[in-house]
Order: sequence, then structure tokens, then C-alpha cells
Amino acid sequence: MEPQNFKNHIRFYTPHHFVFYPLMLILLGISIYFSFSDENLRTVWIFISILNLAITLLSFMLRQHYALTLQDRIVRLELRYRYFTLTNKRLEILENQLSDSQLFALRFAPDEELENLVNSAISENLSGTAIKKSIKNWHADNERV
Repeated sequence: MEPQNFKNHIRFYTPHHFVFYPLMLILLGISIYFSFSDENLRTVWIFISILNLAITLLSFMLRQHYALTLQDRIVRLELRYRYFTLTNKRLEILENQLSDSQLFALRFAPDEELENLVNSAISENLSGTAIKKSIKNWHADNERV
């Protein structure tokens, strides 16, 4: 496996991204096509199209919502633990000065860069992307969703 860095840290879930969603989009395209071409069953095909679209959108929203909510919570806890272990200071005191994007970007910082990046993120108001780009030795997060 290639070492994780800024350019390759996005992760895809093959069954969802490359099987389920393409199939649902193909089925949606077919049902929309028949909605316009089959005069006798137009209402049925329109209903199938709407149902297909609703299932696709709902599955996307639920999958993302559940996984990301849990991941966000775990990342915060891990970051608090790492920060306390390294500095003997509580990160919770500084968390209200950091956005979610900044906090989640800090998870890729290795131990030796974490405290300085937290301070830089607060003092310079670095974006999450800027934090990720400023990491010298990327700390891979291979367990994320």
C-alpha cells in the first residue's frame, strides 16, 4: 500500500461508489427514458423514477451521515488524547478556537508537529486544507471511513 499523504488521502468504498451508485444511476436513466417514451405507462415510470431517485439520495445521505458522525467523534477523541499525551494540556480548552475542518485536518499531523500546528491553526487561522498542506511527515489515517 502506498504511504498516505495529502494527494491520496481520500478513500472510496467500492461497493457504494463503484457498484451501487452507478447501478442506481443507470436504473434512474432507464426509468426516465421510459417515462418519456412509453405513453401507456408514463405515470408508472415517473413513479419508478421518483422512487429510484429517493432511494439513491436516502442511501447516500444515511451512509454518509452515520459514518461521518461517528468518525468525527472518534477523531476528536483521538486528537484530544494525543494532544494531552504530548503536551500534558487539554485540547478541549482550545477546541472552541478551531473549526471542525481544522480539527479534522490536524489528525494527519505526526506527534512532533501536532502542537505547533494547533498553535499555527489558531494564530494564523489556517484552513483545513492549509493545515494538511503544511504537514511535513504525514501521519496516515488508514482506518477512516
